[in-house]
Amino acid sequence: MSDVLVVGGGPAGLSAALFTEKNGLDTTVFDTGDSWMSHAHLFNYLGIRSIGGDEFMAVARGQVRDRGVTLRDDEEVTAAETTDDGFLVTTEDEELTADYVVLATGDDTTLAEELGCAFDEDVVEVDVTMETSVENAYATGAMVRTGEYEAIISAGDGGAAALNILSKEEGEHFHDFDTPEDVPSLATPE
Repeated sequence: MSDVLVVGGGPAGLSAALFTEKNGLDTTVFDTGDSWMSHAHLFNYLGIRSIGGDEFMAVARGQVRDRGVTLRDDEEVTAAETTDDGFLVTTEDEELTADYVVLATGDDTTLAEELGCAFDEDVVEVDVTMETSVENAYATGAMVRTGEYEAIISAGDGGAAALNILSKEEGEHFHDFDTPEDVPSLATPE
């Protein structure tokens, strides 16, 4: 059992996974590799002057792997449902459970529909923390904004979902703020 299952390995999913795993929640990401990022080139992502979408995704995947996230590459989630204890997601090979699920599947709302999430026309309804009408289920990116594909917004959605999950776990508002001393390669040697 994972604490958090993330369906989708684009900017939103990887951002959510980075925050949750870094802060002690066992996190698994399912990524089919079918992302609009493979067609992108980022000129407007804060902090990045220019990078191809494939290169950006390789760096992002490496970063979440370094933090300990389990990446299930080329593995599609075929079904999702709520249980008494959280969520059950099904792949071709197995069923996995988690306390939280983050949907980061672009504009594909199939799993949100299966979970019974509320919709406003064609988009999944979420609050400011990206939580859906189904407790502990989060939706991010293009599925919550009609036709808006923007990497930095999607990454922010994933971060918002993760911070809400971490706040729930802590029982108070959680802040993920690092200083140079927190980063092993930047820390001053003793």
